[in-house]
Amino acid sequence: MSQSKKSDTNFLMQGSILAVASIISRIVGLLYRMPLKGIIGKVGNNYYGTAFEIYNIILIISSYSIPLAVSKLVATRVSKGEYKNVYKILKGSLIFAAVSGGTASLVVYFGADYFTAMLRTPMAAIALRVLAPVIFLVAIVGVFRGFFQGLNTMMPTAFSQIAEQIVNAVVSILAAYVLFGYGAKVGRVLGDSGDYAAAYGAAGGTMGTLMGSVTALLFVLFIFAIYKRVLKRKIRRDKVSVDVSYGTVMWVLISTIIPVLLSTTLYNISSIVDQGIFKNLVYWQGYRHKLVSEWWGVYTGQYRVIINVPISIAGAMASSSVPSLTKAYQMGDGELVKKRIHSATRFIMLIAFPCTVGIAVLAGPIQRLLFHDPDPVSAYMLIVGAISVLFYSMSTLSNGLLQGIDKLKLPVRNAAISLVLQAVFLVVLIVVFRLHIYAVVLANAFYAFLMCVLNGWGIHKYSGTRQDVKKTYILPGIASLLMGAIVFGVYFLVEKTLGSNALGTVVSILSGMFSYFIIMLLIKGVTREELLRFPKGSLLIRFAEKLHLLPAEQEE
Repeated sequence: MSQSKKSDTNFLMQGSILAVASIISRIVGLLYRMPLKGIIGKVGNNYYGTAFEIYNIILIISSYSIPLAVSKLVATRVSKGEYKNVYKILKGSLIFAAVSGGTASLVVYFGADYFTAMLRTPMAAIALRVLAPVIFLVAIVGVFRGFFQGLNTMMPTAFSQIAEQIVNAVVSILAAYVLFGYGAKVGRVLGDSGDYAAAYGAAGGTMGTLMGSVTALLFVLFIFAIYKRVLKRKIRRDKVSVDVSYGTVMWVLISTIIPVLLSTTLYNISSIVDQGIFKNLVYWQGYRHKLVSEWWGVYTGQYRVIINVPISIAGAMASSSVPSLTKAYQMGDGELVKKRIHSATRFIMLIAFPCTVGIAVLAGPIQRLLFHDPDPVSAYMLIVGAISVLFYSMSTLSNGLLQGIDKLKLPVRNAAISLVLQAVFLVVLIVVFRLHIYAVVLANAFYAFLMCVLNGWGIHKYSGTRQDVKKTYILPGIASLLMGAIVFGVYFLVEKTLGSNALGTVVSILSGMFSYFIIMLLIKGVTREELLRFPKGSLLIRFAEKLHLLPAEQEE
């Protein structure tokens, strides 16, 4: 295999490692949200979701962009062999993270009542205060994750994510159970047992996030302590670095972080804008507080939890793309840049299309299986919003691709335009068409669609990349639609025959995975080389050969 092919395979393999870790983390998150929802209920989910919306936006502003910015800076210096400067970037980043994360934590803790009142959900303040110190911890963890990603290894990030989520799951359930009971006692004294039980239960759920972050920090510190010997040896051999001051390092760091920060802030702020517009308008329209709380609880605690599982793959691929693209761009290798953009996009579309169709087809069964929720509203949310998986996967990846080719300002502009148009779209859907919670789902998809279009135009303009439309979009789309018909038929048959929603859902999902793989091979939508880049790719190839779907003469 040529050096170029090895490099490209490693690039996608690193993304695959991070994608698998993200999927595992999301699945663990999905699984623990089932008992958590059973403990705190839909109203508790509303408080939990509101606290996380506020926490997420402050996290994004203060710390979320740090891993990507650090990985980009480290990758640039590593490509030049400047390990002394790599170490200075690490130390400067830790100082920046400590200041920004620490300040944001204090703002959230002392401003919890104010922030939750703005979103018409004051009882969420209890959960939000528990989340406040997490911002500081995530900032520090983010520096180390970005550092290792810049060295082109995703393993520390991957394993720390999994460890973090497992601890999060266990502690969330236990703490929610204990604090729900405590909140009920407090509520009986104050005359509102239900709301206080839900609010304290939600705070118990956020306690898991806190302990998970502590676990992730301890893990990355342990890995760095092992790697430090290697780094010091490379620093001693470094004859390339020009001695720069920490002031210069901080300036380079800040000038890189700010554009990334603005783009990620605007890209992710749409959810909190949605909540502010939605709750104020539906209360104005006369909907009851309990109904609105339940709607938003389903949206944040069920709908978004489900669609974020496949979207996390795009986030992982974006994280792995930035350092690799940065190196290729810094070397002036335009063909390698195009190849990596094409490969990453195709990889994501191969996964996003079947996930979109599968979620839409099995919307009701999935909600009943995971959350024991027979309410048609929750199913319709997934049916209406399943297309968001496709749009968010592409827009999330394209953000990372633009940042990888040094077009840091373009995602900022695109996100700002999309945010304004989305807000107008949401208001029209609520006020004119009275679509209540469905308006939020549609507006969310509309925002991601706009980002896809604008980012796609930017990538084509500045990199010259042209996607193979047939292989990237048309063939996966056709295979996914055929898969969707098979999935629907299998579920209907199993559920009607055995009367089991759980068995019908699981069997139909497995049949969907198998049939999509078979159909893609039959229509020549995926090649041997591409299969090798997937986790356990050699196993997939052997399986395809046994089914005579992959000719032996394609072997290299």
